[in-house]
Amino acid sequence: MNEPDFKQENQISGIILDAAITVHSAIGPGLLESAYQACLLYELRSRELNCQAQVPLPIQYRSVRLDVGYKMDILVEGLVVIELKAVEKLIPVFDAQLLSYLKLSEKKLGILINFHVLRLKDGFKRIVNGL
Repeated sequence: MNEPDFKQENQISGIILDAAITVHSAIGPGLLESAYQACLLYELRSRELNCQAQVPLPIQYRSVRLDVGYKMDILVEGLVVIELKAVEKLIPVFDAQLLSYLKLSEKKLGILINFHVLRLKDGFKRIVNGL
């Protein structure tokens, strides 16, 4: 990916972090993932970002495209994949899940956000796909 595109992704990730902090400050931990998704979508769209929720992610196996039920929680500006969680603790399989989504979608940057934390900075993680 060329330098200007990566700068755009970094700028978008800063806006995502700010929006996620706004959501977390307003409603705190303890709700379902779907509540955080709706609120975060609202915040991102209010910041004039193009966002899609529950984006289907088929896999390519041999020469066949297979819809196997994978969905990206949020795709921002067609560039950044957000995977949301509302869990006690992030575990390595969540990183692997997001990295798989990045590879399947051929996106460079993913953000894992766990809203079930006291301070959101403890639940925010950037993952880069080396393509």
